Amino acid sequence: MIRSILGAAVLAAIATPAIAQEAFPATLAGHAYLPAQTFIAPPPGAPDFFDTAGKFAGPGNQRNDELYSQQGSSFLSAPEVPRLTGIRYPFVGQPVQGFSGIKSMGGGDYIVLVDNGFGSRANSPDAMLQFHRINIDWGSGDVRLVDSFFLRDPSGVLPFPIVTEATASRYLTGADFDLESIQPVGNVYWFGDEFGPYIFATDAYGRVVSFHNTEVDGEVVQSPDNHALRMPATPGEVDFTVRRSRGFEGMAASMDGKYLYPLFEGPLWDAEAGDWENVDGRQYLRILEFDTQNREFTGQEWKYRLEENGHNIGDFNMIDENRGLIIERDGGEGDVDLACTGEPAPDCFNSPAQFKRVYMVDFSQADEDGFVEKVGYIDLLDIQDPDGVARTGDSNGTFSFPFVTIEDVDRVDDEHIIVANDNNLPFSSGRAIGANDHNEFILLRVPEFLNAR
Repeated sequence: MIRSILGAAVLAAIATPAIAQEAFPATLAGHAYLPAQTFIAPPPGAPDFFDTAGKFAGPGNQRNDELYSQQGSSFLSAPEVPRLTGIRYPFVGQPVQGFSGIKSMGGGDYIVLVDNGFGSRANSPDAMLQFHRINIDWGSGDVRLVDSFFLRDPSGVLPFPIVTEATASRYLTGADFDLESIQPVGNVYWFGDEFGPYIFATDAYGRVVSFHNTEVDGEVVQSPDNHALRMPATPGEVDFTVRRSRGFEGMAASMDGKYLYPLFEGPLWDAEAGDWENVDGRQYLRILEFDTQNREFTGQEWKYRLEENGHNIGDFNMIDENRGLIIERDGGEGDVDLACTGEPAPDCFNSPAQFKRVYMVDFSQADEDGFVEKVGYIDLLDIQDPDGVARTGDSNGTFSFPFVTIEDVDRVDDEHIIVANDNNLPFSSGRAIGANDHNEFILLRVPEFLNAR
């Protein structure tokens, strides 16, 4: 396990030159998707309020109950020339979309976590938090919902009021949490959140059983969406350390489930330096350690160095005791060949995808400052597809995954990994102009990458 080898790893890192990053080939072995407009009915006992969703997702987060009255547009398009996604909202039912975490369960089954809803606390009070067990048939490209679980807090474990506070069921919503990672450990599911940032756990039926604020260097850290943060009565500074939407994006688990490794999406604020945490101008992200048995942060941590300031991570899963997969990406979407050549326009990508990678990191080669070693990567914008496996987006034997939010990666077996996107319904259009992205899943054959050390 990671913590047991850290001391030896530091000594080894001092004596051994760092391994240079290497680009490894990736071949498309499977491609499937769940259509963007896939919806599920609220569970029995849920308030009627949840029969529809997206009522607050429009301009200014003003309530709008007129179904399908607004058109979605990519949140990366220029406001004056929106790139429409072809989706109209508010919707009937709850969207099954925006997968922000994944775990391979074997036999073609995967656990997928639905994101907070529509992107923020303000616009997602009618989005129910949920996760699903799905089955993927790579031969047909079909994605089937096997089971669905809606999160709730009937016992009042959470220390702050939630949207459904006055109900008996107390279902959780996207105004309560922004869930970005999920880890099943025994009969408990652990979740990493961006709002707090928080870590909490539910039982196998989605009922909250444990809740934890985040501690860094022995102090609780908060984002501006933390429920305990209070605005001052008069204009002035509000003190927080975690940038909005940069809480826990990925959260891996040790192979035995004893520890979680939540990873921030962005650097923390260094008040003394007046800057985001960096070394020699290069920003880094902290990886913390959480003990699932004692249910507390241990104080142990590591660091992940970004390739370029402003990049984000998308997901994080361990593949053995020392190595893990981390998605690092820029904030662009769409094929660079379809980039706008002049001013932004509705029929081109004004901010195309240029950096979408899955990195292999090795904790056993962490240096004396705790920076994990980036052993190598695969380029998600340059995937080989000699057999024409792609169901959409293929171009002359190569395949690209040009989505703004690629938020799911896990090992499937000794030769394959799975990668998926968060399609941000109805606000992402990276695959095709004028169409909202589907929930796409790709199976990549990467034996050399999985053996990289």
